[in-house]
Amino acid sequence: MKPLHEIICKPLISEKANLLKEEAQVVTFEVNRNANKIEIKQAVEKAFDVKVKSVNTIQFRGKVKRVGANLGQRNNWKKAYVTLQEGQNIDFYGV
Repeated sequence: MKPLHEIICKPLISEKANLLKEEAQVVTFEVNRNANKIEIKQAVEKAFDVKVKSVNTIQFRGKVKRVGANLGQRNNWKKAYVTLQEGQNIDFYGV
């Protein structure tokens, strides 16, 4: 298995992510594009000491952006929706 910091890049915190966390026990992460669901599940369980029920992933294509006469493209990335088992919680704020 790859090191945890190579699989999980960062947690994604937004209004939608907070609603999912409160209502459905789902947390969102930006993950390595080459990581599969099994690796993501093992990394989250090991890093945050929780039990994971399921993992859903989405691939995002980078947008093409223009600066003056030059064209460029943002990086492609992958998002993981991690559903936690009942009674499990991840606190990103440490309050």
